[in-house]
Amino acid sequence: MIRKWSFDLAARLLDIIGAATSAGAYSPGQERAPAAFRRHGLAEALASRGRAVRDHGDVASFRWRPDPSRPQAMNLEAVRGACDLVASHVATAISAQEDVLVLGGDCTVELGTVAGANAASARIGLVYIDFDADLNTPDTSDGALDWTGVAHLLNIPGCEPSLAGLGPTRPMLVPQQLLYFGVENITPPEAAAIRDNAVKVISREEALSDIEAAAARAAEWAARFDCVLIHFDVDVLSFIDFPIAENVRRCDGLKLEQAAFVLKQLTALQQWRGLTVTEVNPAHAPDEPTAFARLNEVLADALG
Repeated sequence: MIRKWSFDLAARLLDIIGAATSAGAYSPGQERAPAAFRRHGLAEALASRGRAVRDHGDVASFRWRPDPSRPQAMNLEAVRGACDLVASHVATAISAQEDVLVLGGDCTVELGTVAGANAASARIGLVYIDFDADLNTPDTSDGALDWTGVAHLLNIPGCEPSLAGLGPTRPMLVPQQLLYFGVENITPPEAAAIRDNAVKVISREEALSDIEAAAARAAEWAARFDCVLIHFDVDVLSFIDFPIAENVRRCDGLKLEQAAFVLKQLTALQQWRGLTVTEVNPAHAPDEPTAFARLNEVLADALG
């Protein structure tokens, strides 16, 4: 088992790992997000909270392109390569009792974060904050692998073996290690997988009706694990309230302040070790400097 961490966040080094890839996405854009976070003051915002950081730069870089050779699993090799690199850095950081902030990139980046934590022998609990369940397999999806990330974590039948086998354990997670938060868009095959595997869900409706109670439930669930990871897909946010996500659905999602509250409650747990931010598209922000300044403040408040 991993050793116990210092409970003082400021005393623990935070490793920033950029995964500038949209390989698993529907179109380009997310690969530009890590640079935008840095350009608009992420390190400075963290430093202002007294958090020591080590920025490893972008460990992977790939701009989405069509892949007619694999119509159901486009850019598979690039997705796998990015996840391998992320996993290596995450494993090193967690083994050294350091925390990680992974800047994506599309949702498949989470596979690398989880694989790396597994390699560090951590007993993981993953809080998956996302509007989508990402439980499709390539044969029930439309070629974009970022809609299949959780299916590969759980090794759902029909997954690509090279992704489901990324880490030292397969499956990388069992259903009891996963909690959905804010999810709303669930296809019939995904609903069946959630039901059959008894995956815990805090729905978008529950989160919007009482964000404090929903965050408390998520924190109570996560506290049973040795290593808490958070997946934060910004498409859980209301696009009209805060347009930054790759997906431009006019959905009634969380406000940025609500998501910030949830993140802060989860990162306050003694067991928190990693946050992965995905699906940010700088081109969708009407005012990029202002949008990223707000996002960086949210991250710094949670991690500082």
